Amino acid sequence: MTKIDYVNVSKKYGQEIALRDFSLSVASGELVSILGPSGCGKTTALRILAGFIEPTSGNVLVDGNDVTPIPAAKRGFGMVFQSYSLFPNMTTSENIEFALKLRKVDSSARTTKIRELLELTNMAEHADKFPHQLSGGQQQRVALARALATEPPILLLDEPLSALDAKVRDQLRDEIRSLQKRLGITTVFVTHDQQEAMAISDRVAVMQSGVVVQSGSPKDLYRNPSSAFVASFVGTTNRLPAVRQGLQWLVIGNAVDGPNTGTTGWAYVRPEDVDVTPGGTGVVEQVSFLGSFVRVTVLVDGQRVLADVPLTKSEMLVPGSVVSAAIANRSPLIEVDA
Repeated sequence: MTKIDYVNVSKKYGQEIALRDFSLSVASGELVSILGPSGCGKTTALRILAGFIEPTSGNVLVDGNDVTPIPAAKRGFGMVFQSYSLFPNMTTSENIEFALKLRKVDSSARTTKIRELLELTNMAEHADKFPHQLSGGQQQRVALARALATEPPILLLDEPLSALDAKVRDQLRDEIRSLQKRLGITTVFVTHDQQEAMAISDRVAVMQSGVVVQSGSPKDLYRNPSSAFVASFVGTTNRLPAVRQGLQWLVIGNAVDGPNTGTTGWAYVRPEDVDVTPGGTGVVEQVSFLGSFVRVTVLVDGQRVLADVPLTKSEMLVPGSVVSAAIANRSPLIEVDA
């Protein structure tokens, strides 16, 4: 079991700052996703942990020991890349075996380990196939098996699912999570896909412009975002004008709780926190079928509001319907105008 600590890590490329006093801890056996838009520094953070990039300042600790000066090859971490990086002239078994040969593991032990990993990743029937004979999902399973072959203390995943189609991505995401929990391996997962991060992680660290702006459990980030950026980036949200009246704020005619400062601002309201009922001053503009629920766009007081309505309660909601939109969450995030 292994603990990771980033301590005030910064990275500059000339005048460009990729990381700025980046600090993050990953508990032993925990899976933490680093989530953020392109260019926020998440991949730089992962590659510094892997040893591929040297930080401008700060330290990376593993179980309290500073690994910053240790080269990547000597850190012994497992890493899976977006591009798979398999050897095209090697079979599935040979790709998995490669790292074991480098470690001078004897032939008998290699055979046993390969068999275990093929079973673990559901690739036994593809043991003798070359990468070009495998699907994208199968190639990524081989890359994962190869990364786990040497029983690394830490597993690093650099957007490993982004090149796959949606169905395969969801399946492999669940397999990675199941495998990680079974092995108890400390894992850092980098992604720009908020749904992926929320589904797979014990904790998520949301990055913006080289720093972590909020970290917490997926549920906490979704229900209690600390800023407009987090509210907008993690899941779908409505951004609605808010006006303070006494101790409360008015948002599309609903009184909600908010800060005791300022007079105007913006409320961030999740679609599932909007209740739509027949009658009122709103008009349904659009209805989108999304499986077990429909997403309704309602025009209220000049504002377009998204509401997620259970399928069983959506029969009367058609474009042109007159409805009301009530905010069920009495304490949405409200960002006060400067």
